[in-house]
Amino acid sequence: MSDIVTERSGSILRIQFNRPARKNAMTSTMYITMADLLNNAAKDDSVRIVLLHGAGDSFCAGNDLEDFLENPMGPGDSPQSCLIDAFIAFDKPIVAAVHGFAIGGGTTMFTHCDFVYAGESAKFQMPFINLALVPEFGTSYSIPARIGYLRAAELIQLGQRFDAQRAAELGLVTRVVPDQKLLASATETAQKLAEKPAGALQACKRLMRQPVRPQLEQAAKLENEEFAVRLRSADAKEAFTAFLEKRQPNFTRKSEPVTVA
Repeated sequence: MSDIVTERSGSILRIQFNRPARKNAMTSTMYITMADLLNNAAKDDSVRIVLLHGAGDSFCAGNDLEDFLENPMGPGDSPQSCLIDAFIAFDKPIVAAVHGFAIGGGTTMFTHCDFVYAGESAKFQMPFINLALVPEFGTSYSIPARIGYLRAAELIQLGQRFDAQRAAELGLVTRVVPDQKLLASATETAQKLAEKPAGALQACKRLMRQPVRPQLEQAAKLENEEFAVRLRSADAKEAFTAFLEKRQPNFTRKSEPVTVA
């Protein structure tokens, strides 16, 4: 079965991450598939709304690290950058239903959604710093802009995990709902949006995002460049090795110079 499955219900395109055994961690192929789905939906007048959710007990656990190490992200075009670009350019409403773990990209991707419903079980984290990396999806700009620099520093520079209630307090999700009502709540909003005039709805989103889109594009570009450099650093090598060996990384030794392959 495909790692990403889709279903059409009227004008709503439902996209489900479908690797429940790996908590829907993203592979390079999944990034490309997601980007293609969004780009095609943007051009398809019969699609008015996109609804995102995950199979199993989690929304998305970010990158599949084993796949990521086999297909490391470079400073130019990459599967990850293609999806980031697709999210930034997408001018139709996106509704997300988030439950269980939303880690790394699983958290940062919903900063590009218009409605985010979080189940009570949802656990969020942007742990890039713990892997000696930097954020992506333009969140070095969007998270401080949305919640303020000091609160963003806790989440990004400390890599702290936070629950659904905290996400609501910070303004990162639309509403917290019981897990058993999560998908129904997100679907209800998607259906209400689908009944609105499509042209005006897209124009509203474009107008609301127009002031921030250049900053998001610039942030994503700079993040991709820095991410590629950090990924090839001695600290990142130590972080990934420690993760695979199930031990704490040691970042206290003298760092080797950063090199770009």
